[in-house]
Amino acid sequence: MLATTNKLAGSRVDSALNVLPTRQAGVCMHLTSLPGDFGIGEIGENALRFIDMLVTMGISVWQFLPTGPIAYADSPYQSASIYAGNPLLIDLAALRDAGLVSESELAVFAKLPQDTVDFGELIPRKTQLLARAGERFALSATPAQRLARDEFVAAHDHAWLHDYALYEVLKSMHQQRAWREWDRHYAARDPDALGTLEEAAGNQLDSIKSIQFIFFEQWRKLREYAASKGVRLMGDLPIYVALDSADAWSRPDLLCLRPDWTPTDFAGVPPDYFSADGQRWGNPLYRWDRHAADGYQWWISRVRHAVSMVDLIRLDHFRGFEAYWAVPAKADTARDGEWRPGPGADLFDALQAALGSLPIVAEDLGVITPEVDALRERFGFPGMKVLQFMVGTEPFDAECIPRDCVCYTGTHDNDTTLGWYNNGLRKIHPPAKAQRVKAAVLRQTHGHAETIHEDLIRLAFSTKAALAIAPMQDYLGLGSTARMNTPGTTNHNWRWRLQNEQITPHFCEWVRHMVTESGRGQSESVTMTARGK
Repeated sequence: MLATTNKLAGSRVDSALNVLPTRQAGVCMHLTSLPGDFGIGEIGENALRFIDMLVTMGISVWQFLPTGPIAYADSPYQSASIYAGNPLLIDLAALRDAGLVSESELAVFAKLPQDTVDFGELIPRKTQLLARAGERFALSATPAQRLARDEFVAAHDHAWLHDYALYEVLKSMHQQRAWREWDRHYAARDPDALGTLEEAAGNQLDSIKSIQFIFFEQWRKLREYAASKGVRLMGDLPIYVALDSADAWSRPDLLCLRPDWTPTDFAGVPPDYFSADGQRWGNPLYRWDRHAADGYQWWISRVRHAVSMVDLIRLDHFRGFEAYWAVPAKADTARDGEWRPGPGADLFDALQAALGSLPIVAEDLGVITPEVDALRERFGFPGMKVLQFMVGTEPFDAECIPRDCVCYTGTHDNDTTLGWYNNGLRKIHPPAKAQRVKAAVLRQTHGHAETIHEDLIRLAFSTKAALAIAPMQDYLGLGSTARMNTPGTTNHNWRWRLQNEQITPHFCEWVRHMVTESGRGQSESVTMTARGK
């Protein structure tokens, strides 16, 4: 019996090696956090420079958050589309060089802060400028550009692009109200009403599609450059769609909605590390029976699109595919929810049959049961280990962190390691226990309070985990003011940005030394010179 168990365990690890074949180091930093002159990180020149910096540091995986258009609370996890690119990430300097925007028009961004993203000021300015750029593209594009744009539209219009463009036009027509509050014939997708709209708003629809073409052209260059430098891009696939999204509007039949399109239940999680009342996310739940009825074609299309954009996928809230927490719409908190069965192996069987081996890392945090572990292991998906949840507990042994996982110091939902150690532990423990936990943290990391960020990174790097990742804020040793997100809150999240002056040659050399000494450096075959040299 023992031999059989070991054989099965070995096969699971071997399968996970297809996703994470070599020992690597990574960084987690969202694209909005890139430095730049126009109020938000963009996917142009500064993104390429960031890749050069990663190469210099020996880091070979760049993880970021979902890249769709943001909606409620500026959250990348409440996107207006699971397919479309976030127009706010488009590189304005490239548009200027292409003659689609002028230098004088860029002046409206000069007073925006560079160390944070002020979404309230940024969104109307950039949205208006991009609308002009989309209109100008139709007038100034070369024949080759127009052909490429038309091919892009032909490839994506039926699957998602046309619905997304219609959704954006209708949102504008209805003063940005949620689609459930639109005129009934639009909300219900009456064919005659939509046909009339398509004729009247043809230029606006074309402009929106052109902006999406520009986004994906810039993305293609980013991905090709990353590949040429040996850097793998790791994207994030949220389990749920936003209620106010082109996805919910175009396929309400796949969601748990009443005839008036209000949700019967909301997605969330029971009480956890982040919230004593649990989390009520506001996303509608899936009608899994209807997804199964056509062989999960909606999911196959979604995952196919994701793997066309990135090399690795962090599959958000993986445990929800085995069983998910359903919170009644009338409930005040997530405490009143219940577990319901998810699609389980049927979904992943369908995905693998259609797409082959899946480059998925399962975000298996929270209430994890043997059934969740069995589902992940069956398909060979590496899981996640977060040291902030582990270090300081008794007993703790870094040797128990397995090969087939990604080991993090913390994620975008955690406080920075420095903030966690100095402030966070006091928030979740009584004073005496917090002191005992802090002492255990130092003992288990063999570190010091002043260098706890470095010590936790070294610990993550020292584990057997195939991939070890730290947020950029941890590499920099930043405190709680640099925290990216506080789960369960809707204000002051997703704002932090990297500054060019924070990346010094000494800093890069220090990171490279940690990466190298842990055996996680890039292959020697990867060119280490900076771009253009």
